Amino acid sequence: MNRIIMKILTMLAMPLLVINLLSACSKAPKTPEWEWPQEEVVLNSAKPKYLWIDAAANFPDFANNKENITRDLIIAKNSGFTHVIVDVRPTTGDILFNSNAVDKVSWLGAWLPGGYTKVERTATWDYLQAFIDEGHKLGLKVYAAINTFTGGNTTSLGSQGMLFRDNTKSSWATELNTTEGIKNIMQTSNNAKFFNPVRDEVQEYICTILEDLARYPTLDGIVLDRGRFDGFESDFSAYTRQKFESYIGEKVTNFPNDIIPPGTKVGQLPNPLPKHFKKWLEFRVKVIHDFVVKAKGRVKGVNPNIDFGIYVGGWYSSYYDVGVNWASPKYNTSSKYSWATADYKNFGYADHLDFLLIGAYAAANKVYGATEWTMQGFCLKAKEVTMGDVPISGGPDGNFFYPSQVPAGVNVGQAISSSVDACINAGDGYFFFDMIHLKQNSQWQFVKAGIDAANAQK
Repeated sequence: MNRIIMKILTMLAMPLLVINLLSACSKAPKTPEWEWPQEEVVLNSAKPKYLWIDAAANFPDFANNKENITRDLIIAKNSGFTHVIVDVRPTTGDILFNSNAVDKVSWLGAWLPGGYTKVERTATWDYLQAFIDEGHKLGLKVYAAINTFTGGNTTSLGSQGMLFRDNTKSSWATELNTTEGIKNIMQTSNNAKFFNPVRDEVQEYICTILEDLARYPTLDGIVLDRGRFDGFESDFSAYTRQKFESYIGEKVTNFPNDIIPPGTKVGQLPNPLPKHFKKWLEFRVKVIHDFVVKAKGRVKGVNPNIDFGIYVGGWYSSYYDVGVNWASPKYNTSSKYSWATADYKNFGYADHLDFLLIGAYAAANKVYGATEWTMQGFCLKAKEVTMGDVPISGGPDGNFFYPSQVPAGVNVGQAISSSVDACINAGDGYFFFDMIHLKQNSQWQFVKAGIDAANAQK
């Protein structure tokens, strides 16, 4: 009797089961839990193409002539560039925009047919504003770049900058660990006279300049260039020594040898490493990381909508020499490089930027490749270490495309065009340094061909 009842109940339930199955099949299938979300594909036509405009190199054309600015921006636009980066604080440390914090540029040295020549600025109109106005008429984004930690420059034409004018700021100049002892950079033959980035007064001074720059209401972005230490020799002042000893919680008894013996070269590190070497590298990248966070905060405090980014050299494997970790803090540097501490990664600053420009500076016969010292490889490495924290745009230095620099058998026009393909597809945009090279060598058509071809890719 029980078996008969069970059969009847089962037969009655069958239609409901079929209805439920049909209903389930009619719904949109769920994404399997093991399937990763697809990364959004950005067409090359939508990626930025940046063109750098160095102050000194282009000064003969732009210092006193708005018409020349308009002329060259039209050419840049027609060549496919979307963004121009105007250098408004050259290595002298003086400026080409409005600020009461520092003197205006009165002259710069540039190479003219007659040799290295002093080019004076006699115009009174706002240099930066002219680029903003003319660029925006053409639909270009206009960014302003500053040489961040330089305070003076000396050449055969003379010396300029605050470090030469104001003796009360002599302690701001970096002190170098040379084979002849620790020397203030003002007593060396170095052309660019760097500040010591560790000094609080220096950082405050630069942030004040950046705030004034951010007050340009229609400026689209700010780029920090030379936001770093001068080099492996910098900075070994008593001020920095005290800051470092406070950071590690002990005295350095054999200074500077317990950190870096004088004369040590990047890539030729002593073995074993000095007692405090790795911690010193960590300390330096923390200094620059913390400055970047501070500087961004000051800029965004004035204009929260302005883009904030940095230019760096693409050679990450040796960029420790200038005290910069431009990677993501998620990138474990110490797992790849023996010179990094476990905490080195904590001071990667990629996650604090709106964009990052990569100097993919390789020779004209090194366009494609998977490693550093190829243009493509530099950009691939940048994508690897930044881990999606910031869009990166890389590209070549036009110096490598001068006829005297191009290896035999290399078609320079093809190399320039291919640099666009190699870099834009490895990263999130394209970057060319500097406008002067395209002008002097009449190479605009080659970069245009590369950008046009990249934009046509699907």
